[in-house]
Amino acid sequence: MTTTTLAVLVLLLPFLGSVAGLLLGRTAPGFVRPLAVLPTLVAAVLAAVVAARQGGGKAIDAATQLTPTGSVPIDLALYIDGFAALVAVLVGVVATCVQIYSTGYLRDDPRYPSYAALVSLFTSAMLLVVYSGDLMVLLVGWEIMGICSYFLVGHYWETPEARAASLKAFLVTKLGDVPFLIGLFALATDAGTFRITGVLDAVASGGLDHPTLIALLLLAGVAGKSAQFPLHTWLPDAMAGPTPVSALIHAATMVAAGIYFTARLLPVFAESAAAMTVLAVMAAITMVGSALAALAQDDIKRVLAYSTIGQLGYMAGALAVGDRGAAVFHLLSHAAFKALLFLAAGTVIHAAGTNSLTAMSRMSGLAKRVPDAYWTMTVALLALAAIPPFAGFFSKEAVLVAAEHTALGDQTIQPAPAGAGWTVLVAGLLTALLTAAYALRLWLRTFRGRGAEAPDHGRQPIAMTTVLWVLAIPSLGFGLTVTYLDDWFDGHALTPTVTTAVLGTGLAAAGAVITYAVWRTLAARTPVAGPVPLPHVAHPDADAGLVEAEALHLPHPAEDPADPGRALLGPLHAPAADGFHLDAVYRAAFVRPVLAAASLVRFLDREVVDTYVRAAGTSAKGLGWLVRRAQTGNVQTYLSALLAGSVVLVIAAVALANAVAGA
Repeated sequence: MTTTTLAVLVLLLPFLGSVAGLLLGRTAPGFVRPLAVLPTLVAAVLAAVVAARQGGGKAIDAATQLTPTGSVPIDLALYIDGFAALVAVLVGVVATCVQIYSTGYLRDDPRYPSYAALVSLFTSAMLLVVYSGDLMVLLVGWEIMGICSYFLVGHYWETPEARAASLKAFLVTKLGDVPFLIGLFALATDAGTFRITGVLDAVASGGLDHPTLIALLLLAGVAGKSAQFPLHTWLPDAMAGPTPVSALIHAATMVAAGIYFTARLLPVFAESAAAMTVLAVMAAITMVGSALAALAQDDIKRVLAYSTIGQLGYMAGALAVGDRGAAVFHLLSHAAFKALLFLAAGTVIHAAGTNSLTAMSRMSGLAKRVPDAYWTMTVALLALAAIPPFAGFFSKEAVLVAAEHTALGDQTIQPAPAGAGWTVLVAGLLTALLTAAYALRLWLRTFRGRGAEAPDHGRQPIAMTTVLWVLAIPSLGFGLTVTYLDDWFDGHALTPTVTTAVLGTGLAAAGAVITYAVWRTLAARTPVAGPVPLPHVAHPDADAGLVEAEALHLPHPAEDPADPGRALLGPLHAPAADGFHLDAVYRAAFVRPVLAAASLVRFLDREVVDTYVRAAGTSAKGLGWLVRRAQTGNVQTYLSALLAGSVVLVIAAVALANAVAGA
């Protein structure tokens, strides 16, 4: 079987599994779980075979045109280089882990068949984005992911939080997708093709007439899909969905799509120094701002959400300094430990049987209760904090090294302004300190906390705990493969240098030490309260935490005296906890004007348009009344009116004739 055929099967299998799962969900529920897991698992295996055959060598390029579409043709094309091959394996592995995990996490959920089908469709759409060699076909997968995220984030539609979060995710990403679509059309117009190879050839020959405009339009879509400032606000709220969905979105789909798209078309962005500078500033603000916000959150899933935003900022920063190898390397590494973090958090939630334990201030006794989650989350947090030899250290160092080279004027790959290099380097080092701080804070408050103790629901399903240990392996060891991946990443070495390794690790260690010292000091001053059991809730992601906290008189997160984040941030804590009030800015800048415009339109429709409509109806009604009054049924009256009318006409005709004769 040819490599092209295998790649097509990789795309089709999750899609076919999704369709079959939807069709058989009601009539044959016993087939739902196999149809959720097996097609995705086989697709992951085939993606690995495709990657092995591609081997980091010459890209696989195949296309067919079904029908003419005008001056700029649209082809069903595959373009599989080293980046695409590795990212497809990542998508398949993480999606398979999520599907297996979900069989235990959502085993009692009545909407599991539709959930599993949507996850499979989500996976197929991301694989289409990865393998596609045509920008319009890529756009299809791009938009399908947006629809899937809307339904999956809103899985628990009974809660207002889930409904609002799904709508917000859809609208904010669409806000970026509109200029993104315009940018794709402008790019195809300049290049004369939607084929990625054709676009790259046009860039190489200087065929782009408007590179800055095109790059900035495309960056808007990338910012929305990959949750970069200022379109990142949807991602923390998306935690209202099931935790496995969060793992999928944050690790392998949706947010990874924007970074991957930019990496694939990086020469287009590199044509504009202004666009690279904008990308660097956007990445720097995203990194530092999200790390500060993560340090102020009490909800464990929101901490991880802001963490994802910050790590995506690292990837965008690598792209801003022209090193797509470092960006994709961190994308692969981050996918492993971030999927593990979310699934471990889901295990904690599942063990408690209540969503109230997403608040770290209310956690207690979890290290012994959920040892699998404890040990695997420890590994993942060390990787997140970039502590050697964990995976995050090597991939984050690759980003810092790329930024250092650009700052010092060592242009080895795509050209980028030196200012972009300094911006990314300084922001990356500061974020390394903050990341270690909030990672240790999360670990201490989750597993060493003194909050309310949830009831013990026994050992977690083997499907969930097995997945945690599977993902712990790449979280620990993937970075050690860095010396073997040069051929897959443009032949560019991604090994750390002494300068950035010492600076990055030193700052991370400083952030951890300071956080631990503050935590110990606060813990010594805070009296230990006796554990308070929490009641059981119907499903693990039920929105009941606030009600339970109020009923049990538990401390509000904002009043928790043992939180080191409050002491570290000081006056920044309140705005950071609220995402620096960016949602309030959007409400003032967009929501209120739109609502005001809607009110004006409603007023004009009711008081102006409807007035004319009512007047027309009233006039017709009055005319009808007059005509009706004239219809008396008396023949003598009709004859008299006819005679009178005839006399009037004769008189008028005579008068007109005399007037003409006199003239």
